[in-house]
Amino acid sequence: LIARAVAGEAGVPFFALTGSSFVELFVGVGASRVRDLFADARKRAPSIIFIDEIDAIGQRRGGSFVTNDEREQTLNQLLSEMDGFDPTTGVVVMAATNRAEILDPALLRPGRFDREVEIPLPNQAERAAILKVHISGKHLAPDVDFDAVARATPGFSGADLANLINEAAIVAVRHDRNEIFAKDIDEARDRIILGRRDASNALLPEEKQSVAVHEAGHALVALLSKHADPVAKITILPAGRALGVTEQLPVDERHLYAESYLEDSLAIRLGGRASEMLVIGEASTGASSDLTGATNLAVRMVRDWGLSPLLGPIGYGSDGLADTSTQLPGQSRPYAEATQ
Repeated sequence: LIARAVAGEAGVPFFALTGSSFVELFVGVGASRVRDLFADARKRAPSIIFIDEIDAIGQRRGGSFVTNDEREQTLNQLLSEMDGFDPTTGVVVMAATNRAEILDPALLRPGRFDREVEIPLPNQAERAAILKVHISGKHLAPDVDFDAVARATPGFSGADLANLINEAAIVAVRHDRNEIFAKDIDEARDRIILGRRDASNALLPEEKQSVAVHEAGHALVALLSKHADPVAKITILPAGRALGVTEQLPVDERHLYAESYLEDSLAIRLGGRASEMLVIGEASTGASSDLTGATNLAVRMVRDWGLSPLLGPIGYGSDGLADTSTQLPGQSRPYAEATQ
């Protein structure tokens, strides 16, 4: 999107191509294509070259035993064109990738790519503005509040928001309406997050009772927790893999979480199981995702955020070696077995 905006605003020749278009089976083709591209760009200078998915040719060199790999030759040619013996004047190179960590360090040095622009997910105000872009051409009911929708979609990208509006339009058409209501957007959001609601996935009466008690436990603990986000919705209609959901939505978008908020969050996750034990008298398998979430949060509180009074303010395994599932052979944990 940024490249398109630059192409529209710059008023100079703009070359847009993908990294994979350089990679060929035949030796030397990729490197010659890079040479031709830069020769064209120099002839028409000032000009802009945009390479999408640059990780196709810009991967770190020396990863394999083959030293004259075709991809490496292409990358070497690109490096020398961008900042080699002959200065490239009047040509600006832009590139995009979702995997910046695998790029060759030589590519990211000043003189080649001088500036890295990281595009984060939009915040609440930005989501509201993006929704207004995607709603053009669609008929909206007066009860749709973009700020409320933006608040209900934390972590959604621009593409997710476009998908949300399209799903809401489909929901409205299914109900024979030519306007999108707030409830349509709500239903579309549940479908995207939870999965499709299946009418055939009906619960037995005792299962309904168990799920209702479980979700009521979450809701009650959330209601009585001082630092918790407010409860927005509770459902015991199965959707996707979830038999029921208690949904909380933050009033404002947070960037830091206090210890009290995290402890309340742990309590809310365990509230469903506690409710089953108190009301029904025995536990069920319905709390598996709650237990997983609570365990992961507790582990991070102790290991990453130093919130354990016993272990103290030390970050154990923040370099990714602490998780035994990602541990490579021959690498030891950064803490003792007793600590583990």
